[in-house]
Amino acid sequence: MRKRQSGRVMSAQRTTVYRHAELVRLLHPASIAVIGASARPGSFGERVLDNLVNYTGAIYPVNARYERIGERVCYPSVASLPRVPDCAVITAAREAVEEILLDCAKAGVGGVIVFASGYAETGRTDRIAAQARLAAIARETGLRIVGPNCVGAVNATLDSRITFMNITPIPPPRAHAVGIISQSGALGMGLAQAVVRGASFSHVLTSGNSCDVDIADYVSYLADDPMCRAIACVFEGMARPERLLLAADYAWQRDKPLIVFKMATGAEGAAAAMSHTGSLAGSHAAYRAVFQRAGAVLVEDFEALVETAAFFAKAPAPTADGVAIVAASGGAAIMAADRAEQHAVPLPQPPEPLRDLLVSRIPEFGAARNPCDVTGQVLNDPELLNVCAGAFLGDNLYGALVVPLTYGYPQSALRMPVYDSLAKRHDKIVCVVWQSEWLEGPGVTQAEQSERVALFRSMSACFAALKAWNWRAAKRAAGAATIVETPADVRATARAVIEAAHGRTLTEREAKALLALYGVPVVGEALARTREEAAAAADGFGCPVVLKLESPDVPHKTEAGVIRLDLRDVDAVGTAFDAIIAAAAALQPKPRVNGVLVQKMVPQGIEIVVGGRIDPLFGPLVVVGFGGVLVELLQDTALAPAPVTPVEALVLLARLKGARLLDGFRGMPAVDRAALATIVSQVSRVLADHRGVLAELDVNPLICAGARIVAVDAMVVPLASAAG
Repeated sequence: MRKRQSGRVMSAQRTTVYRHAELVRLLHPASIAVIGASARPGSFGERVLDNLVNYTGAIYPVNARYERIGERVCYPSVASLPRVPDCAVITAAREAVEEILLDCAKAGVGGVIVFASGYAETGRTDRIAAQARLAAIARETGLRIVGPNCVGAVNATLDSRITFMNITPIPPPRAHAVGIISQSGALGMGLAQAVVRGASFSHVLTSGNSCDVDIADYVSYLADDPMCRAIACVFEGMARPERLLLAADYAWQRDKPLIVFKMATGAEGAAAAMSHTGSLAGSHAAYRAVFQRAGAVLVEDFEALVETAAFFAKAPAPTADGVAIVAASGGAAIMAADRAEQHAVPLPQPPEPLRDLLVSRIPEFGAARNPCDVTGQVLNDPELLNVCAGAFLGDNLYGALVVPLTYGYPQSALRMPVYDSLAKRHDKIVCVVWQSEWLEGPGVTQAEQSERVALFRSMSACFAALKAWNWRAAKRAAGAATIVETPADVRATARAVIEAAHGRTLTEREAKALLALYGVPVVGEALARTREEAAAAADGFGCPVVLKLESPDVPHKTEAGVIRLDLRDVDAVGTAFDAIIAAAAALQPKPRVNGVLVQKMVPQGIEIVVGGRIDPLFGPLVVVGFGGVLVELLQDTALAPAPVTPVEALVLLARLKGARLLDGFRGMPAVDRAALATIVSQVSRVLADHRGVLAELDVNPLICAGARIVAVDAMVVPLASAAG
């Protein structure tokens, strides 16, 4: 079972996802046929039968070599079964799979799970073709197929463990059960072993090579499944990831939290980008941006996936952004405060009535504030922690309570039902961060089984989940963004500017003319072909001025040494003109030269880059960040699918690490964020409107000082130029 991702290249090229009703016979079957059933110990057929020992539906062993297996009648073929099974699992060898699938389709079976390996994951042409034939059977007959090269699927409600793995039994799901989806079977089944500490799961669905049913279909299915409260997804990659985004959007519509751990996070998708912003919009950044647009929550670490999904399965909608911390350890309280700051989770201080209560109960060597340190006095006053926790949960400033648990002992288990009761009473959530290395110590199972207590093993994961919780609620409250359509005449004129370049990279002057059509403010300029024209233009603008080479063959002028700044008289302009022409002549290969641009020198300000690229998987993506010549060194950018509204652009600006620079720095005026956000939105519309003819767009820098925001350089790369 190797090269799973490459095996998925041959997935059927659908643009839609299956809905719950289309997969219910496959994933919630009333009957299962085990094709290749066996009494031979260790065989896949024998293992599946063992795993189905408690399954509540009908089981039909199919194998012409047996008349009976144990107490069950064994049938020679699918056609001989007394009733058409909802689901069939093929445990036979690869060579027999196609014929069996055709028999199942002819009989009207609802869906089939294929274990056999040796298909597209091998990279062999004949095996890729074999997998394509399985996909064709699904497409032409309507038979739903999981696999090949998968380990199966589990429905905990029915105790249908359709897998050859010797998996840990999964109890019936509780009210806060999580559905697990994984392209990797081993990782998915391994996550489900959290049941040993009390976690609850409704399904474990693996997809293998995904010739037909894939993780997008699974997400769509679980979005409508009443036993699943949140979806945890282990995602490697897809040939058509937009289908997963379609499923994510459907889960959002159904208000079913989707939590994703994305593997394979390299930036190979931007390796050949010509523009600065193109190189910054890597594949992982693109996935993160489009998943966020769809309302999915991404976790950075695999270890945080299940606990984050369990949190979302238990947590109600937040009643406030604020979080309270109550600890019996000063060190744990400090650690929690550090992580809250890291993840921008607010820790409001208690109002006077609450503080008075805390002061009356907490020793003077504790901390009657937020974070609240009740000290080791809890050993003498067992109710102290519970009283303080209840007081914080009862205050409207706080939507959640975090309780670090540093030491496991019997009292820990007794506290969990109390926290659960308090959280239910106030319709909130309590997050217990288990910091003891006694990983299965007293209290762990009780916390997992509680309806309103979420267990975390990492303080960082806890506050990342709380941040995502608040973000998701704010996104739901904001509703869908309304994008203003670009007037048809503007779109037509802009398209003419792009097409007039006949596939070459637009010059800076042409690029800025295009941007100006969309209302982006650009610096005034004149093209000079002689030293005298340059001097005249400078005299007209008034010094100081900037001179730049105009050439369609020199996109990065600073690196080529063909820019001169802060020229304060006409003699300096003439000298600079000659130097730029000489520098251009020395370049190899020799570039085409249209002349030299003369521009008014824009006063100092904060330098912002905005642009993006047309991603082959996700379409137009807009990037904003701190720019200038250090843009790729700083790597302080935010990314979103284009177009974005000005409100969405404001959110992107706020996500920048250096966002506070926009509020004034070393005597510089604060940047008008609303005006800057409008410009970001306008640039994003250029990308979205012309996605069929553009490859990349780069406005670098926008020089910003107060309300004065102006683009002083830009580059637009058509598709034909990028391909060349």
